[in-house]
Amino acid sequence: MNPVIRIENISKRYRIGTVHDRPDTLRDLLTTGAKRVGRLLKSGHDGRYEGPSYIWALKDISFEVERGQVLGIVGRNGAGKSTLLKILSRVTDPTLGYGEIHGRVGSLLEVGTGFHPELSGRENIYLNGAILGMHREEIDRKFDEIVEFSEVGKFIDTPVKRFSSGMYLRLAFAVAAHLEPEILVVDEVLAVGDAEFQLKCLGKMNDVAQEGRTVLFVSHNMSAILRLTQETIVLDQGKMIMRAPTPQAVDHYLNMGLNKQGERIWADNKSVDGEAPFVPVALRVLNPKGEVVDTVNATVGFSIELEYRLNQEISGLRVGIYMMTTRGEFVFTSFDTDDPEMFEKHTMRKPGHYISRCTIPPDLMNEGRYVLGVNASVYRIQRYFQDDKALIFTVDATGGPGMHWPEPRLGPVRPNLDWTIGKVDR
Repeated sequence: MNPVIRIENISKRYRIGTVHDRPDTLRDLLTTGAKRVGRLLKSGHDGRYEGPSYIWALKDISFEVERGQVLGIVGRNGAGKSTLLKILSRVTDPTLGYGEIHGRVGSLLEVGTGFHPELSGRENIYLNGAILGMHREEIDRKFDEIVEFSEVGKFIDTPVKRFSSGMYLRLAFAVAAHLEPEILVVDEVLAVGDAEFQLKCLGKMNDVAQEGRTVLFVSHNMSAILRLTQETIVLDQGKMIMRAPTPQAVDHYLNMGLNKQGERIWADNKSVDGEAPFVPVALRVLNPKGEVVDTVNATVGFSIELEYRLNQEISGLRVGIYMMTTRGEFVFTSFDTDDPEMFEKHTMRKPGHYISRCTIPPDLMNEGRYVLGVNASVYRIQRYFQDDKALIFTVDATGGPGMHWPEPRLGPVRPNLDWTIGKVDR
């Protein structure tokens, strides 16, 4: 064990709804001081004063990061990700807790953080290097490489206040990645750049990781998290709810708030002007025995059924499902009238209670968690109902093709294909 970052019970509290005015008189100063003493006494002298005007952005966060590790941090907006990185970068102090950081920290928290707007790009490169504790000779060696990577060489002697946000980002990332800090802290800023530069940045971060430097990476781009990190922390409402291998952590994060019981029940969907023509009742995942389950075995197949009511006759209705991975990758889309004969037979659907059921054949799906979305519509005319994330279920591939090797198979399908092996004599 060689941790370069060790965090113990870090918490950060902010006061909200109050403007901190500067005392104008001695009386104001004494009054403000007395109130602060009163709050301290009420809190038991440890800063744990609770009240409606306080919010805990972080609460009791503890973890270690090994040298050379690339750690992802994910969570919803307001989960505390940026606050945690600001504490690690020493931009702000924690309210409670303790931390150790061994090595120089290069931070890219917001576009242009650490840049002085009146200085040129060249001057800001040397300024940032000095802040990191680097000698001018070290910066000189990296200068041309930084400028080439940032692609702003034409404007390097222009004050950065005249840079666009994209130019700011290019130079800021180039400086943070090339001045060789032992620890690189990157917040969600790559979304500012164009697609080509994002790929360039991700490639550079991968190079930084392979050089043995430590990277903490916050992003809402799950593909980037999966590509760059080995382990990921999941934050929710200021608390660390999971630290796990990245695929497991990403799945948990993306599954938060989804129905996981194998069945989704909807209340009656009334329209403003009366009863809606299409009313969803339930969506279910069924095993071969017809039982509602949230885990199915891929080797025996399973069924998906959508129960619904029609309050009036609908012509050309199609009811179907979207199956996706929990990372948002579409696996397939299917409707109950994809077969032309089915479409002819059910072109007109009279009012009544219906179930549309499809069967997923054995040895098709790979192991993993999947999201079901539902749609009821008349093609290019009207959409009656859609729920993109109706429920989530798990596929167990035990006994499936290639399971005698303990390697994970890429992709959402794991078909059992017919192979032949023949020897060719020459």
